[in-house]
Amino acid sequence: MKLEKGGRKIGNHLLFLIGFGLAVAGGVSVIMYMNFLPAGISWTEYFNFIRTRIECYFLPIGLAMVFLAIHRTDTNHEPKA
Repeated sequence: MKLEKGGRKIGNHLLFLIGFGLAVAGGVSVIMYMNFLPAGISWTEYFNFIRTRIECYFLPIGLAMVFLAIHRTDTNHEPKA
């Protein structure tokens, strides 16, 4: 039973770290593509463009993974006897 709890803890950490990395990569891509706005495209064209870019989907996927990892953590902190 102890091994199972430790494995879940490691799984949550990995889920959090991978999600964080994906969120950072997706956020950087979304911000990077904002450089098209001063070139004269509208916000509608911008959102239509980033909708077609797969790397921009990393932001919501990564945020969902981080959210899941945080809410899956064991909050039952019983004192060890």
